[in-house]
Amino acid sequence: MTTLVTKKLLFVMQGLCFCMLTVATAYAKDADTALTDRQKAIIPIAALTATGDTQALEKALNDGLNKGLTVNEVKEIFIHSYAYAGFPRALNGINTFITVTEERKAQGIADKTGAEATPVPANYNANAVGHKVGNDLVGRDISNRTTGYAAFVPTIDIFLVEHLFADIFYRDVLSVKDRELVTISMLSAMTGAEAQLTSHMKLSQRVGYTNSQLREFTQILIETVSQGSATRAQKILTDELNIAMTDTNIATVMVNRDRSATMGAADKFTGNAKITSRFTSSVSSHYRGAMVEFEAGARTAWHTHPKGQTLIIISGKGRVQQEGNKAKALLPGDVVTIPPHTKHWHGAAPDSAMSHIAILTPNDGETVTWMGLVKD
Repeated sequence: MTTLVTKKLLFVMQGLCFCMLTVATAYAKDADTALTDRQKAIIPIAALTATGDTQALEKALNDGLNKGLTVNEVKEIFIHSYAYAGFPRALNGINTFITVTEERKAQGIADKTGAEATPVPANYNANAVGHKVGNDLVGRDISNRTTGYAAFVPTIDIFLVEHLFADIFYRDVLSVKDRELVTISMLSAMTGAEAQLTSHMKLSQRVGYTNSQLREFTQILIETVSQGSATRAQKILTDELNIAMTDTNIATVMVNRDRSATMGAADKFTGNAKITSRFTSSVSSHYRGAMVEFEAGARTAWHTHPKGQTLIIISGKGRVQQEGNKAKALLPGDVVTIPPHTKHWHGAAPDSAMSHIAILTPNDGETVTWMGLVKD
């Protein structure tokens, strides 16, 4: 009797510790600095599921199966995706996968089914497992947060802990490292999720992805998803993780239709200024830019750029002023060259909106130093 109890207790403890051990072992650094073909195949499947581009997803699914992903691994990508992109996109992805697998069967292709998820033990404690997984991922105890979303809406934190970090992460069809790759692929493809993408890029480093692999990740986004998704990922890698992009070769003409917009922060702009159409050179540290649209009278704060800036006026009437000099009028077609480390501001004229393209070169990831607002 004692032996049976001991064996049962051992089984339960092993089950509860399973995904915790998976998280811990995922932190070992890879000797290989390149992504595997399997990892490369995961990226577009996850990203295109998040965007809802089922036509491109169909090709990505075929490529993934051809590169060795099992049917159950692909299914697990969709299971993981609903927690970030929602049930509608996940279900659309699953329905696309059903079509792909049926067509492959009709062609006589026998895809590998793959392993099933390990069942949870009888006395599985989702709260305990979820907190352990979450704490291991971020590298500190976040179990009892008293600020932010967890304090404001405690129920959502329970769902994150007990369902995402426990129920979903416990499923060992994909490793923790695979799941972080799925997550950053989806978040890069989605507009308005930059804060979450920043957090998960850092987690990707913690679970073992190298700088070289993360740079390669952005190139795969360019080739298989969109320029906009790659631009979002590259901006976070350079601005937040201080990872310089290495030189890359683009084999085809790329068109960036990323129209995601952000409004200029109140401590950096007076009035309303909308920033859209961001772009980044595929060659390391060459240039970055965006379109900025100022409402009448809106303007930047005083600021400098370590390597200067170029402005191309697109529409309306504007103003630019270097500290100590008089303001200069700007009209469509004007090109403004601002020297490095020169304190200045620019914006719309008092009686007209103005839009311009701003182009600048980063210096060790830094592009601008903000100063005080410009007084009326």
